[in-house]
Amino acid sequence: MSTPSGFDELIHPATRLSVVALLAATEWADFPFIRESLSLSDSALSKQLHTLEEAGYLEIRKEGGGRKRRTRVRLTDRGRTAFEGHVAALRAIVEGAGPELRAPQSGEAVGAAHAEAGR
Repeated sequence: MSTPSGFDELIHPATRLSVVALLAATEWADFPFIRESLSLSDSALSKQLHTLEEAGYLEIRKEGGGRKRRTRVRLTDRGRTAFEGHVAALRAIVEGAGPELRAPQSGEAVGAAHAEAGR
């Protein structure tokens, strides 16, 4: 199976995908909010943000100084486009997986897809 168009190797690792998904739902997010929402250490989050910023997917702003220094992060247009393309590619992979790998539809028995596949 070939990789669908839009699949983004940079975004795909779980931690980066979680960061980008969180940022896709907001205009700007503060570093502590992201860190706490994703249960990451400062260093782990900093590393992921730096990688995404280097790719042009994030904008990072440091405001204030001293103890009141604040780091804010947002997705750039390029980052939002990459995320949307990656989500579409993941959907294409899941939809092409066949009935035995799809999640049951509402009201459908969990074993129905497996039983159907065995016919």
